[in-house]
Amino acid sequence: MNRREFLAASSAVALAGVAAPFPALADVPKPYDWNAYPPMNTRENYIAWMVENRGEDPYYLGQHWDRYVVLVANRDLLDDRNKRAFLLVPREEFVLERNLSRAYEHAFLDIGYGVTISGPHLVGRMTTSLDVQFGEKVLEIGTGSGYQSAYLSNLTDKVWTIEIIAPLAARTRSVYDGLIARGYNEYTAISSKQADGYYGWEEAGPFDKIIVTCGIDHIPPPLLQQLRVGGTIVIPVGPPGAHHVLKVLKEQAADGSIRVSRTDIYDGRIVPFVPFTKLEGDQIVGDHNN
Repeated sequence: MNRREFLAASSAVALAGVAAPFPALADVPKPYDWNAYPPMNTRENYIAWMVENRGEDPYYLGQHWDRYVVLVANRDLLDDRNKRAFLLVPREEFVLERNLSRAYEHAFLDIGYGVTISGPHLVGRMTTSLDVQFGEKVLEIGTGSGYQSAYLSNLTDKVWTIEIIAPLAARTRSVYDGLIARGYNEYTAISSKQADGYYGWEEAGPFDKIIVTCGIDHIPPPLLQQLRVGGTIVIPVGPPGAHHVLKVLKEQAADGSIRVSRTDIYDGRIVPFVPFTKLEGDQIVGDHNN
């Protein structure tokens, strides 16, 4: 069976509801195109387009579409650009092998080192709230699995991400590089490093948008300083286990003073996050809560 026949057969079986994944395909058949949108009208059309253009496994594509429908209904994805970004990122590439069957579940999933990959609903809502436009510079604090930055790289070609856990940072960089080698050229937009994200990435700033994926009881001043006037931070703020996901705007008032405003993207609902840990030397010691 040649590649075209395999893809056609895979799509047909996936649409019929097969319960086991096909082997991963080796590469992306067509070059990445910022103007290309997968179909958003039917499951069948989405799977067929993604198989033809992205070479992905129809089994996971079916799960991907089913979760997408729920995110849209739940208003976690509000615009076509974020819908496109969600639909183009193969979440199964960023979870541990033991969690492959759960890649598109609502739940947070363990990725080792005491941290998790956030659930797709939270990633969708936080990123949609950030309102990233093409060409904007975006900083992510807490690389984790790499899924969030992969999503961002489908919104802009300028993404920086910081991970505090050295072996996790190295593992995730190898995931990006492996995917780039397979044709996911959008991930070349991602610059990554291992460091304490509390202090941001000063030499790469200022940033138009910043997203923080770990919880803290205050907004780190260095991140506010590295945010452009008119920029936005989305960050979980509150005591341990009781975080509120805030959208923070940095604006200039008529008198020239800088004002910071906050809104809760979940209208007061508590969303617990892993703690915003602190680096002393090359050791993680406690967290940055006051």
